[in-house]
Amino acid sequence: QVRLVESGGGLVQAGGSLRLSCAASGTIFRINAMDWYRQAPGKQRELVARCFSGGGTHYADSVKGRFTISRDNAKNTVYLQMNSLKPEDTAVYYCAAATGSGNYDWGQGTQVTVSS
Repeated sequence: QVRLVESGGGLVQAGGSLRLSCAASGTIFRINAMDWYRQAPGKQRELVARCFSGGGTHYADSVKGRFTISRDNAKNTVYLQMNSLKPEDTAVYYCAAATGSGNYDWGQGTQVTVSS
């Protein structure tokens, strides 16, 4: 199992920036991709960004050009740099590790609140 610990959430004004971190431990050799998801109140959890083990990335249309996912393999950590934040970005953000066959390990989540 992969254990994930997120940090970096908080309260920020619209237009501001935050950087989320997700530190992985455990069976990290099984990780195919690292994802950031978010879930706003009353809404379904949605994929925000994905970083494949080969280095490719994918972003939801709503965050393209504003968010950047990156990873530091030496630290087993993936980051989500969030710029130009909007109130609609308010959500609990979750880090997830895809370990194949549709399996995911999840972090505990970190709250991001963007005030208008």
